[in-house]
Amino acid sequence: MAKNLVIVESPAKAKTLKKYFGADFEILASYGHVRDLMPKKGAVDTEHDFAMKYQLIAKNEKHVEAICLQVRNAEALFLATDADREGEAISWHLCELLRDKKALTTQTVQRVVFHEITKTAVQAAMKNPGELNMNLVYAQQARRALDYLVGFNLSPVMWKKIRRGLSAGRVQSPALRLIVEREEEIDRFISQEYWTIEADLLAKNQGFQAKLVNYQGEKLGQFSVTNEMRARELEATLIKEANGKLIVQKVSRSERKRNPTAPFTTSTLQQEASRKLGFTAQRTMRVAQQLYEGMDVGLGQGAMGLITYMRTDSVNLAQEALTQIREFIKERYGVHALAPEIRTFKTRSKNAQEAHEAIRPTMIEVNPESVKTALTPDQLKLYSLIWKRTLACQMSHAVIDAVSVELLCGKTNIFKATGSTIREPGFMAVYQEGKDEAKNQDEAKDQDEEKRLPPLKEGQEIVVTEIKGIQHFTEPPPKFTEASLVKTLEEHGIGRPSTYATIIATLQQREYAVLENKRFQPTDVGKIVGKFLSQYFTQYVDYDFTAKLEDELDAVSRGERPWISVLEDFWQPFIDLINNVETTVQRKDVTQESMDEACPKCQKPLSARLGKRGRFVGCTGYPDCDYTRSMDESADAPAQQAQIVEGKFCPKCESQLVIKQGRYGKFIGCSGYPNCKHIENLEKPEDTNVICPICSKGSLIKRKSRYGTFFYSCNCYPDCKYAIKHPPLDETCPSCGWKVLTLKTTKRRGVEKACPQKECAYCEPQPEAEVS
Repeated sequence: MAKNLVIVESPAKAKTLKKYFGADFEILASYGHVRDLMPKKGAVDTEHDFAMKYQLIAKNEKHVEAICLQVRNAEALFLATDADREGEAISWHLCELLRDKKALTTQTVQRVVFHEITKTAVQAAMKNPGELNMNLVYAQQARRALDYLVGFNLSPVMWKKIRRGLSAGRVQSPALRLIVEREEEIDRFISQEYWTIEADLLAKNQGFQAKLVNYQGEKLGQFSVTNEMRARELEATLIKEANGKLIVQKVSRSERKRNPTAPFTTSTLQQEASRKLGFTAQRTMRVAQQLYEGMDVGLGQGAMGLITYMRTDSVNLAQEALTQIREFIKERYGVHALAPEIRTFKTRSKNAQEAHEAIRPTMIEVNPESVKTALTPDQLKLYSLIWKRTLACQMSHAVIDAVSVELLCGKTNIFKATGSTIREPGFMAVYQEGKDEAKNQDEAKDQDEEKRLPPLKEGQEIVVTEIKGIQHFTEPPPKFTEASLVKTLEEHGIGRPSTYATIIATLQQREYAVLENKRFQPTDVGKIVGKFLSQYFTQYVDYDFTAKLEDELDAVSRGERPWISVLEDFWQPFIDLINNVETTVQRKDVTQESMDEACPKCQKPLSARLGKRGRFVGCTGYPDCDYTRSMDESADAPAQQAQIVEGKFCPKCESQLVIKQGRYGKFIGCSGYPNCKHIENLEKPEDTNVICPICSKGSLIKRKSRYGTFFYSCNCYPDCKYAIKHPPLDETCPSCGWKVLTLKTTKRRGVEKACPQKECAYCEPQPEAEVS
């Protein structure tokens, strides 16, 4: 037996670390958390200082036993779990278990922390071991207790007032409120028509556009031209006065310096990977974990971690890393490409852990091209993004010449064109940050200024190829993408680096929101839940309250506040409100919404209601009156009228296909029913992009069963009949090697990652997910 035992979370991390230790060291993985709260009421004893009752996670029992066997014969135990609250808690829970099992007695126990898995970092950590940081453990316990208290007390209220099986989360609920309120804002939005008059111009064989800004001496605003008649009138006048040319009246040039953006934090990495790579937050974190834990990339050094720790809110870089980055820039791009002085960045996060580093490559000289063949496509894409952003942050600024040109049409009409040219690319030769969708006219104008203009001088005649009026309509604010939702959560102080991906995954897992065309759409249930929480639990979905609670947990982690006092301040007002809502709020007040419309059968008022398959319109006279219709049917529409699917005919009998309403929702069916029973799905099944573990050809897609539930199956069916019940993760089981893990929710253990193979017992509770 080895004299020294090192404990990490994952087997992949253990495998990478093995080469840095000698024969006297054994490295084992805990496979994530080893203990969790007992899945029953009273696991957090609110009457006795919030004492927490833990139990061993059953599916991790064999891993704990393996650790016990090794530690009994070891002289020293080194706890090398991740450098955050969850990592500190895993180490503490493991020590408590080992002491309970009498395995940990006289051995020395030391905590080692490293933010990158490289030989230098690991050896430095082993030379300077410390002790468990109990403040971080207390902060994690407080966070876990808060999530438990919310889940176990608020969820039953939602079962009674809305529907059984629903659940609420301390952090997910404010995130749901963001999505629902944005949807309500879009629904309330009234679009306005406006027109712009634009000229297509040609100079030195380069086409460009200019927009009318001044007509007959009057400055034009956004709504100066609001209908086609007026637009055509201006168009005709301008064509006549232009007579095929415009005169350059004024050319204004200004120099702008653009500095590079800060190296990645967790949130900015998730945002940029969403914009540029189309990655979900979960996919980004999964791939980043693989890059952090390391692999053999064929450089003769064996397995090595390629990036630093990926859960961070700091934009700092270590001095040693800065020196290496700047030397690399000088050698590869020349001194002119290097920023004159070391660039430092200020974090946007109020409570950022400044001792941590931003996400960066562990060795800047390991460029993406040199490891291309050793990485998967996803790993290469994300590593390239991190490598380029890190390199760019220490490069010289870009110099951009902004140009604004006024062009005279006739005597009193002025068109304006804006654009820019890059004089010195600086960091932009390596990397440019992606952009979210423009939210307003100012942002759209900024993006217009990125257009390039040909060289122009005052007095020059420019050929007009066309003058035209273009119709526009004001648009509502865009729905949230994963990138914009993460950005907004961070701006409000909701959640922390380790939680953003889980917040998004949980909202989708509970089917409170779905991603449609990469934008969040609240479901009918999500809207009802959001409304219920906002109306009756206003304080607990308030953005400032949630951010303040996160700040208090951070204060606990810094040793500035006792963790029990945080729970005391939260608990009593919360449980009083729970009891009040239970006794005073009626279910119909939550699930029904009155409508200013009478029932066509009995003339009683109609109401919008929540049913098993979403919202519908029903009569308030039920059960005496059974009138119902779907929400999207008009009041005077004939009952069960089938909508024709234009251009589509039945492949069996060639009859017209129609959209029908069934007990499980809408579907496409043959108009020749019952003689022909051909049916098709109305909506294209959602592709998860997870490769089928059986045939390795198809991907797993989300399908709806005849019972209204969802499952995931191979799109090569019937050639491949693999199917699973829960959402798949493109992640290999660390226990049995099965190619796909799933994410599921259990009443006892909450959200967990699990292997779908019956003979494999692997599961890993997700630490930031609330108990359902």
